[in-house]
Amino acid sequence: MLVNAVQTRQQEATDPRQAAKIGRAASEFESLLIAQMLRSARESSSLESDAGDSAETNSPLTDLGEQQFAQALANAGGLGVAKMVVAGLSRDANR
Repeated sequence: MLVNAVQTRQQEATDPRQAAKIGRAASEFESLLIAQMLRSARESSSLESDAGDSAETNSPLTDLGEQQFAQALANAGGLGVAKMVVAGLSRDANR
């Protein structure tokens, strides 16, 4: 309950334009992080696969699909990384 009160005060003290910029940056950061995780998972699974379809798994279309999925996931709340980044940057912006 105390944490919620502190977060509310921080949000009120932050300029709305500044808060929007911080939110966008945090969401983009989380999107990039998720995309990198997906790419690493795909590359590690293609190394373990003996099917020989590595050209198909490394196509630009696959990369674009992963980026779009990562962006959609981050915009929907993602892994919660953006919330932590917003909290940290908002706290620093109020100094």
